[in-house]
Amino acid sequence: MNRIEIEQLTKFYGERQVLDAVDLSIAPHEVVCLIGASGSGKSTLLRCINGLTEFDEGTVRLDGVDIYDESFGRTGLYKRIGIVFQAYNLFPHMSVLENITLAPIRVHGRDRREAEAAGLKLLELFGLGQYARAYPEQLSGGQQQRVAIVRSLATEPDVLLLDEVTAALDPELIGEVLKIIRDLKTSGMTMVIVTHEMGFARDVADRVCFLDGGRIVEQGNPHQLFSKPENPRTQKFLERIIAAGRLEATV
Repeated sequence: MNRIEIEQLTKFYGERQVLDAVDLSIAPHEVVCLIGASGSGKSTLLRCINGLTEFDEGTVRLDGVDIYDESFGRTGLYKRIGIVFQAYNLFPHMSVLENITLAPIRVHGRDRREAEAAGLKLLELFGLGQYARAYPEQLSGGQQQRVAIVRSLATEPDVLLLDEVTAALDPELIGEVLKIIRDLKTSGMTMVIVTHEMGFARDVADRVCFLDGGRIVEQGNPHQLFSKPENPRTQKFLERIIAAGRLEATV
């Protein structure tokens, strides 16, 4: 059974159609990267997967169950499908550990001591243990983004969605965030990643999907898609990416 199953997903903002009958299946432990120009529907698709954005037509299923099924409940769905945005959205008046344990304690009813022990373990795992009592303003952008990822992991999700998590970072900070994502892939986490980091998508993804005009117009093995794209729109997109120096040409 696929972990995520998307069928005929359609979304309008007013009269503007941003998703056009999207079909996509994601297997357990698979890492899928969504690429494409701004406005192609990538982030909207990501937000529809865990119900943050309501869609007009189609279905999204997690482990065979519709995400709007009453068995999940809204908070139950957010626990199983975590999402991380390019804006860190950390609470400035809370310490790193308090940010990480807020949802497990307040939303999911976990014992405080148990949640804090699990939070500290996660922070240590991702090289952030020394910052547990620090406040967000005391951290670099890269560190704050890593904390945001750890916060999503604190609810022990089955699927992690990442939306341009390096977009707001200086180039020298991007590497530390990408390392966490590579570590998560190694651990077997199922992930859907929206990214403009083409080299990263090529290296870490099991599959890359190119979106254009709200549709997935081409998908496949990253090395195949980046070296020999079949769709003319994919070819044109990658030509621009290579010309801009954001991806080395491959043969």
